[in-house]
Amino acid sequence: MASLSIDASSVQDLASKNLGTIPTRYIRAEIDLEIVVTSIDNNEVPVIDLSKLILDGNNSGFSNEEMKKLHLACQEWGFFQLVNHGVDEEAMKKIVEDVMEFFELPLELKKECSSEIEGYGQAFVLSEEQKLDWGDMLYLFTRPDIQRNYKVWPAHRPLTFRESVNKYSSEMERIKTILVGLMAKNLGIDQHKFIDLFKDGLQSMRLNYYPPCPDPSKVLGISPHSDATAITILLQLNEVDGLQIRHDGHWVPVKMLPGALLVNIGDVVEILSNGIYKSIEHRVVINKEKERLSVATFHEAHKSVLVGPLRELIINNGGTEKYRSVTSDEFVKLILSQKLDGKSLLDVLKLKNE
Repeated sequence: MASLSIDASSVQDLASKNLGTIPTRYIRAEIDLEIVVTSIDNNEVPVIDLSKLILDGNNSGFSNEEMKKLHLACQEWGFFQLVNHGVDEEAMKKIVEDVMEFFELPLELKKECSSEIEGYGQAFVLSEEQKLDWGDMLYLFTRPDIQRNYKVWPAHRPLTFRESVNKYSSEMERIKTILVGLMAKNLGIDQHKFIDLFKDGLQSMRLNYYPPCPDPSKVLGISPHSDATAITILLQLNEVDGLQIRHDGHWVPVKMLPGALLVNIGDVVEILSNGIYKSIEHRVVINKEKERLSVATFHEAHKSVLVGPLRELIINNGGTEKYRSVTSDEFVKLILSQKLDGKSLLDVLKLKNE
């Protein structure tokens, strides 16, 4: 979700000027202190085959095994790559083309797509002293249709932008519904009731552009954070990797498989599941030679849903609530009041006896 932000310069425009030195406001001294896994052995993000999961009604052992893999991925990693997902290939192809074309537009045309919460620029910039991320974005509310503010959508180019976003966002909504139903089954709760929590919930998209940097070891594309929404589905648009997730106390690079989607658990699902499923910190590092582009689609619970541990789960597991419950409005106010900073939002909501 975006935040009311102080205006920040376009990083893409800054990077195009062949900088000899990086402006101080982008330099992140803490990066040198972080441990990054250099060997991927036993540290690969789980891969889930959706074509096996949607056969679950047949109760085949093969499908049940994939369900167990999904459950462990949500518990232990909070992230998984989704393959054989059945997303329309043409919808994926068009969104890739149109996002790339948008970021090739002149800066003045991109700046026309802006408002207080949505639009082009950076999010969560709350002070003039705050360190900035090495990346630009276009953030849009995409579903339900009534939430769309076409004033901040590209008006003329790309010509097919609205059509592309409409088709792709519809596919993401379909995948989200399948996944939350499968998660409910693994959690041992009513699938239909759990799916209904997200029906007509807000969907938004963040189109990301991370320019190359002459010294990428000093900057971050996105600061470490967990997603404040329920479920995020990421499509990487080119072959440049850069996403890292925090696992077992260190950063693990994500090597995206061709055609895969990357799914991660958000804070809302961690709270609803009473901590059984984990919302994990992640960040983006920058490439020295080439830009990286991606589309993150965020899915939220319906605005009427109380954001708190599900009673059914507490009763079934004989446990106690780990998080306090807040209304959707209260939850949004908490999000908008904070910069991206680890799992700070969940820390605010965690009960003191935990």
